This record gives sequence, C-alpha cells and structure tokens, in this order.
Amino acid sequence: MRLDEFLTRVRDRGEYRDDDEAEQVSRAVLWVIASRVAPEEAARLATDLPAPLDDALRLERGRPESFDREEFLRRVARQTGARPRTAQWDAGAVLSTLAEAVPREHVDRLLTRLPTGSAELFGEPPADPR
Repeated sequence: MRLDEFLTRVRDRGEYRDDDEAEQVSRAVLWVIASRVAPEEAARLATDLPAPLDDALRLERGRPESFDREEFLRRVARQTGARPRTAQWDAGAVLSTLAEAVPREHVDRLLTRLPTGSAELFGEPPADPR
C-alpha cells in the first residue's frame, strides 16, 4: 500500500484534520508496537509498510517489553499527547489500516505477540472467552 493511501485510510478512520496528523498518530502506534515485539518481527513488518512509516518499526529497542493492552494504550497516549480513550481510537485507526496493508499471516503473527484483546484494535471481533 502506498503512503498516501495508508494515510488517507487512517485519516478517514480516525477523523484527523490532515495527513500530517494521520502520519504522526501512525508513527506513534507503530513505535509502541516495535517496543512490544522482537526487533526481527518489527523489521519484518516494516518491509510491508511505506517510508517513512517503516522507520517507526526499525528503531533499535533491544528486547521486547511485555505489557498489557491497557499499558499499550497508555504508551500510545503518551506518544500522541492524547487521553487513553482517544489512544484506543487512534490505535484502532492505525491497526485496522495496517491489517489491510500487510499480508494476513503477518497480522496473525503480530496478534500472537501483542497483548490479549488487541484483535479488536485491528477491526476484528473480540476473542471468544470460552
């Protein structure tokens, strides 16, 4: 997916003013993802994204950190300067677009590495609690 198409989708879903705001939010969400997954996984995902969004995943972070969905959203909020509820909206706009931009197997692999409950942020139904 081209950068302009990715940002247009994020902008529309997140109801942002312009592509600059959509890019800022996208980079923030991807940066948090990169801190949660192994560097190799982040680099693999980056190959499917247009520049400069791929850079947010390629930053050297060392070992992946383990944190839950709530902390994931807090970190997105910290990166964007938003409230946690807004961060959920932001993450959903970016991650649902990401799910369309990368191969399905990459999304599935990423979901196994993200906190429980993250599938909803990708626009998927919540996991069955049974």
